[in-house]
Amino acid sequence: MLKIKRVPTVVSNFQKDEADDGARSGGGCGRNCLQKCCIQGAKLPLYAFKRVNEVVGEKGVLALDNEEAPVAFLDSLLLGEWEDRVQRGLFRYDVTACETKVIPGEYGFIAQLNEGRHLKKRPTEFRVDKVLQPFDESKFNFTKVGQEEVLFQFEASDDNEVQFFPNAPVDVENSPSVVAINVSPIEYGHVLLIPRILECLPQRIDRESFLLALHMAAEAGNPYFRLGYNSLGAFATINHLHFQAYYLAVPFPIEKAPTRKITTLNGGVKISDPLNYPVRGLVFEGGNSLEDLSNAVSDSSICLQGNNIPYNVLISDSGKRIFLLPQCYAEKQALGEVSSDLLDTQVNPAVWEISGHMVLKRKEDYEEASEGNAWRLLAEVSLSEERFEEVKALIFEAISCADDRSGSTAENLLEEPDDNPQSRKVANDALNKGSHRGMVPGKQECLVQH
Repeated sequence: MLKIKRVPTVVSNFQKDEADDGARSGGGCGRNCLQKCCIQGAKLPLYAFKRVNEVVGEKGVLALDNEEAPVAFLDSLLLGEWEDRVQRGLFRYDVTACETKVIPGEYGFIAQLNEGRHLKKRPTEFRVDKVLQPFDESKFNFTKVGQEEVLFQFEASDDNEVQFFPNAPVDVENSPSVVAINVSPIEYGHVLLIPRILECLPQRIDRESFLLALHMAAEAGNPYFRLGYNSLGAFATINHLHFQAYYLAVPFPIEKAPTRKITTLNGGVKISDPLNYPVRGLVFEGGNSLEDLSNAVSDSSICLQGNNIPYNVLISDSGKRIFLLPQCYAEKQALGEVSSDLLDTQVNPAVWEISGHMVLKRKEDYEEASEGNAWRLLAEVSLSEERFEEVKALIFEAISCADDRSGSTAENLLEEPDDNPQSRKVANDALNKGSHRGMVPGKQECLVQH
């Protein structure tokens, strides 16, 4: 069993040390939370999004058939509600007071000095060698947050029109998805998207939850609003399904990295390799529909989970471009393979750091921040080239298995193979292997949850 010690991020004002939380006696909590003791009869704002006829246009612009794109009401709603919580004093510190700079260099890594995120918390052991772990209700989870930390419910509209209800009943039986503040923000507007919160799902991606995250990115309609996901073993510390999101009005370095196309799937989703970037990964974009894009990424994520490979996901460009990034930093840390000077920085390279937003906790690290230092840290995060090619083969095989289940064949999954010989061989070998195995996959990597 591999474990590391780190200071857990406090995302809610009701988050306690696990020992204290587990020792709490039964009965009503008196804190207006989302559990059975408080949720009955509760009302919260509800944003209902339109989910039909969404397509990704030829120029990569999310559009609605025969209609003008709606005003980005979600964007203004989220920021307005977030500012309200600022005025109510619900955040642990003022993130706008944190020093931030763009580091000189080709990629423009962003450094932020955020000393408030890790203060007054003791290091806790986290298991990092098991990506899928069962939900444990005795530990902190998002049903324990106060209702004042929830900004609104986020659900698909019943009548295919965008609607907002400022005081909607919470449908306990159907477990709403909610957007809540992160009380230890990294940037302006930092929130959590918690799918089907009352189902108490563990931190693992499924098709439904990932499509919800893409809908949120598309509805916000702001290219500077990104969503991120961290698996267990890749610096998620709360085993309750959630995505994070915030605003940053500059491009992330990973978004500026050149890419090389591997293939285009039958549903129109293009898969590429990022080039000249310290962390190896895959880029997904395009697709005949938002669901095609979502399924390609969620099936790939499910593959990584099933094969116990930690990973991070960045949802970029209003949901039109997604980066899937397997990583091994926590494993190296547990095995004593990370240098002491990197460990001393206490930087936990999760999705934001991997994407190029370096959240630093010490003044000296901020003052000495350089592109070379950022590159050195992220190079330790990345899988080796050999291991990444193995993982990539697993992903393409999983996509093939998912395609078989949807009723098409692996042979027509590749619409446009890339002319890069190695990438094309990885994709074709995996797809052919998947087609030979047919509908009864015998390995974990072909388990796709719908």
